[in-house]
Formats: sequence, C-alpha cells, structure tokens
Amino acid sequence: MTSGKKTKATRNSVAAARSSVVASKPKPWGTIIAVIAVLGLAGGVFGYAYSQIHANNVKEAALAKWKPSDTNKDPSTALAGVVIKEYKGSRHVQPTQRVAYDQTPAFGGPHDATWADCTGVVYDKAIRTENIVHGLEHGAVWIAYNPDQVKDDALNKLKVKVEGIPYMALSPFPGLDKPISLQSWGHQLKLEKADDERVDQFISSLLRNPNTYPEVGASCENPQFLSNPAPFVAEKPGADAVPMDGGKDESVTEGQPNASTPPASDSVSTPPSS
Repeated sequence: MTSGKKTKATRNSVAAARSSVVASKPKPWGTIIAVIAVLGLAGGVFGYAYSQIHANNVKEAALAKWKPSDTNKDPSTALAGVVIKEYKGSRHVQPTQRVAYDQTPAFGGPHDATWADCTGVVYDKAIRTENIVHGLEHGAVWIAYNPDQVKDDALNKLKVKVEGIPYMALSPFPGLDKPISLQSWGHQLKLEKADDERVDQFISSLLRNPNTYPEVGASCENPQFLSNPAPFVAEKPGADAVPMDGGKDESVTEGQPNASTPPASDSVSTPPSS
C-alpha cells in the first residue's frame, strides 16, 4: 500500500510540475505579431489591387461611348471644343522646306516624307512640325504642351498617357497659345489642364481610328528620327513656304507595299530652313 501511495504521489507531483511549466511558458507574441502583420499587409495589397481594378473598370466604362464603332465612326465630334478639318493626305515636302500651315500646332496638310517616331515617345525637346504631321497621317495622336505652363505633376500626367503606348507622341511646343493641345489627323483639341477628362476621350476616339486618317496600317516607328530628331523652328515660315495645297502628291507611292518604311536618307537630321 505504501508503495502504491508513493507511486500515486509521485505521479501527482510530476503532473503538477508539468502544469506549472505549461502555465509559466510565455506566449509567442513575436510570432503572433508577425502573422498579424503579414495578414494585414496581404489584405492591404489585395485591397489596393481590387481598388485599382475597380478604378480601371470604371474608367473603361466611362470611355465606352468614346470608342469608334460602325454606328459611331468618329466619337470625337461630341467633344466640346474639338476642331475638325478635312485635309488631303500623301503630299510631301523636302526636309529643308517649311509649310505655311493653317493651324498652330498643325494637324494635317503637306508634310515631310519622313515621319517623326510616334511609338509612345516622350520628346524632351520640341520637334519639327513637318515630321510629326506625317505621324498623324499614320494614325497617331500627338500631345503638344507649352513648356512654360505645363511642368512637374501636370507634365507627369501627360507622360503617363503617352510613354510606351504605340502611335502616341508627346513634345513641348514653345509659344503654344494654350497649356495643352491634342492633335490627330484632321482633329485638334486645346485644353487648360492635364487632368481634363477630354484628354482620354480624345485619345480613345481618335488613336488609330481607321475612319479618320489616310494611311491605315502604316508604321509609326522611325529609329533614325528618334536618334536624331529634326528640330523645331520657332520663326514663322517665309514667303517661300509650301502652301496648304502644295507639296508633291505621292498618294500612289504611299499606297504601295513597304511604303511604311522610313526613307533611307539623312533628311531626318537636317534642320529645315527658316
């Protein structure tokens, strides 16, 4: 009996000791806090991703009415302030010639045979008008801005809409009468602010809209021009400038295969005469 009591007492003592150890063992607060932090971070990431997706969906829905369709070939006609003109395409001038454009910035008419690269390029300096107008003929949208009025955050907002996006180009335009001017072939819209919703509406309506530009399917890529852009000339064209109904008609050449290949010449780097 004594042996049994000792055994039972020993067991009770061991159990009490174990309970004491378990009771006195500290909780792993570091691990708990780390897990909570990870879960919170994951929730924040998913929440941000969801909000971004939702915002993009809302934006796409808002732009739906500004996308060309069989029943609405040119949605830009509903844009407040848009200017629309008819221009004949495929009329070329020499790299040393100026054109007496009827609009500033120009958005149609005779132009250089070499086009400015418009593959989502953000030019840090003003470029020659005669070259970028040719890019418009290929379906591009060109955003010009007054460098004295559009800077910092406003400029960054425009860059986001252009950089890396095919058939888009952005460049400063010294002396521009409004802070921002958007051009596509035969279309122009001048605006005061970079966050104006009409910027996206113009782009959605006219970027490579096959109903509004002459050379559907033409390339906007021109590495030669991109590496050495022809410079902007601020002076007004002289009496020898090519008129709006001038230039060499190359409509037959432009329609032939490989007409989208930039001319193999040094014309892209030759400054025009003033």
